[in-house]
Amino acid sequence: MGEAWEVCMRALEQAGTPAGHAATQTNLLLEAELRGRASHGLLRLPRIIERIHNGVADPKTRGKAVWRSPAFLDLDGERGLGPVIALAALDQIRERARETGIAIAAVSNNNHIGMLALYAEQVAREGQILLALSTSEALVHPWGGRRALIGTNPIAIGVPTEDEPFVLDMATSQVAMGKIHDYANHGRALEPGWALDGAGNPTTDAAAAKSGALAPFGEAKGYALGLAFELLVASLTASALGTAVKGTLDSSAACNKGDVFIVVEAGSGAVAARISAYLDEIRACPALLPGRSVAVPGDRARAERRQRLEAGIELADDVWHRILDLAQCAA
Repeated sequence: MGEAWEVCMRALEQAGTPAGHAATQTNLLLEAELRGRASHGLLRLPRIIERIHNGVADPKTRGKAVWRSPAFLDLDGERGLGPVIALAALDQIRERARETGIAIAAVSNNNHIGMLALYAEQVAREGQILLALSTSEALVHPWGGRRALIGTNPIAIGVPTEDEPFVLDMATSQVAMGKIHDYANHGRALEPGWALDGAGNPTTDAAAAKSGALAPFGEAKGYALGLAFELLVASLTASALGTAVKGTLDSSAACNKGDVFIVVEAGSGAVAARISAYLDEIRACPALLPGRSVAVPGDRARAERRQRLEAGIELADDVWHRILDLAQCAA
């Protein structure tokens, strides 16, 4: 962990990123790795550096905020680093929600914000509820279709409890495109039903799927949710839709997707206690499969984090070598 942190920081600072912003970006990437989400981890660092060099990511800005109403914040990200802008928005609406009970931020012109669960967990740990939505390039085919026309459009929900917060983080695709890239980097075959190739045919070849389309999760229901989230985010942020969305998977296009954060003041401590008791009841449910206990969303990611803190992060050789090259250029 220590070496990875130093390498990432050195590469980002060499690209003109202030130390505080570099630490924010590095932390999001490493936390994704620790939770087993390599698709949102260090494999994204080279692209972030390239985007800075190409002028489509500004590593110094915290965006420009305007309150549309007492509880509605518009934030122009000014092409900033995704996590930096996201946390700037959250800082403002979390404070406002303490006064108004609820506050929303509509974020535009921002780069990829990374793993949504990390924001949900942070807000919930501090006693507030978070609902986060984001859009992406058109990577998912509509149910029954053969062409990518809808974003993966993830949602995260964080709810405080007496113990570890409840954290849901899921895309509306069967898998994230970053996971397809991770499988391709490791030479692993995809699960059947995850993706189509460039010709619109089902495939288990991760390299072929990179130019194809992801399946919506839950068939027609996942398709409908993904489309609804895309329309909701675009309505609030005036962001692009469908195949017009660019900038989270390349190094040269300005990012024009949208992000929405809603913070709500949670109930009393008694409510948190009841939630914790209910979640424990769910965990104690008799297991359907031997040796596999019932988990609540967020449990396995935290367990993965504990294991990887002890065992270390394992990266694909080509990803680590690219990051080392960036750091050596910075030395």
